[in-house]
Amino acid sequence: MVEAPPSNRATMPAEVEMSIRDDQGNIRAEIILAIQTAIRAEDRDTLSRLAGDLHEADLGDIIEALDADERPRLVAIMGAEFDFTALTEVEDSVREDLLEEISNEEIAKGVRDLDSDDAVYILEDLEPEDKQEVLANLPGPERVALERSLDYPEDSAGRLMQTDFIAAPPFWTVGQMIDHLRDSADLPDEFYEIFTVDPAGQIVGHVSLNRLLRTQRREKLQAIMDEAEHVALATDDQHEVAELFKRYNLVSIPVVDSGQRLVGVLTFDDIVDVIDEEADAEIRALGGVNPDEELSDSVFETAKARFSWLFINLLTAILASGVIDLFKGSLEKMVALAVLMPIVASQGGNAGTQTMTIAVRALATRAIGSGGAPRFVVREILVGLMNGIAFAVVMGCIAAFWFANAQLGFVMGIAIIVNLVAAGFAGVLIPLTLERFGVDPAVASGPFVTTVTDIVGFFAFLGVATLWFGLG
Repeated sequence: MVEAPPSNRATMPAEVEMSIRDDQGNIRAEIILAIQTAIRAEDRDTLSRLAGDLHEADLGDIIEALDADERPRLVAIMGAEFDFTALTEVEDSVREDLLEEISNEEIAKGVRDLDSDDAVYILEDLEPEDKQEVLANLPGPERVALERSLDYPEDSAGRLMQTDFIAAPPFWTVGQMIDHLRDSADLPDEFYEIFTVDPAGQIVGHVSLNRLLRTQRREKLQAIMDEAEHVALATDDQHEVAELFKRYNLVSIPVVDSGQRLVGVLTFDDIVDVIDEEADAEIRALGGVNPDEELSDSVFETAKARFSWLFINLLTAILASGVIDLFKGSLEKMVALAVLMPIVASQGGNAGTQTMTIAVRALATRAIGSGGAPRFVVREILVGLMNGIAFAVVMGCIAAFWFANAQLGFVMGIAIIVNLVAAGFAGVLIPLTLERFGVDPAVASGPFVTTVTDIVGFFAFLGVATLWFGLG
């Protein structure tokens, strides 16, 4: 919860004499209205009181709540008081549109005082010529550091890292290190560890701050440092680095270049964003939604992005309908089959989706180790069999009572067992196969699993019914 500074309360409008967010965690409508009013009046003093001291996450939410034409005006009116870190908290499309409305000179002023990782996050969205112009307006050392980070591949540790860190030779004493931290004005705003490097700048180890402060001044850093067991290459994929953080409960991790020279550091707050983005992308992919789709996208862009997924599902639906067409004679002779048929397919589809979700998540988190896949497949098949028997009894009784036909209930039960076993098999095997061939299972598994459960469900139910009742 963020509150306005006490010194400003006497002059702050009555509508903002409250917490910024309501009980649901949303920015209060009164705050948005007050800011919009100040923008229209070009009232810089009011905007400074309302938004000048906000946390970047709160300011980011306010920016997204404003109309598109109000966002650049907010930046222009606030001037140097606008915190460009807030642009890392908004949707990509909002940030890109806003940056197009701001001059490159103003962008350079805005990113000059940001942490290097936040500056890179903003600059990487710019067009190449705009990016070069912004970099040209930055001081030499900052420009070189940002250019080096921008040279690393997208979604790599090098793009995500902070280039501001504290390193010292291992022969320094604790006293020297503490004095250096006290006397140096040019230090990162936040840090958790001191890194030790050799004369070539190669990482040797690290010392946590709590251990540094609890050790006598005469002790050397090399006596209290831990070896750098977990180190990320600047070219490593950021999702792989996130796995290191999760697996070993890390607070920070040094980033080195190909020569093992220390070039940056990643901290847990950076990794939380990576994990959140990865989870969000997986959820979207499982639902057939483009991972880059945002609420600020236009209707046309959203419809276009979703069309391909819906088209694939249309093709699979036509394929399933083709199976039904094979048994149209049986359906004409026994109408009850048409009534019960969707239930078999639906149960299989739901069971397949459950298994597929678990499988995709297990692959994403690397929970399925080498040799664990066969056991996972068998487990899901047995789960499908057990649930199949249970629902076969339930639905078989319902079908027998519904149509006063015990044999129909038996056929229904057999079909459900077959389809739920097939759902368990397909739900885990399809993602594993796609992963092996380098295809994202979160994106591609859905249509395949649905197709299998529909076809097997229809074929099992109609096929068994045709044979049992002699409807062919």
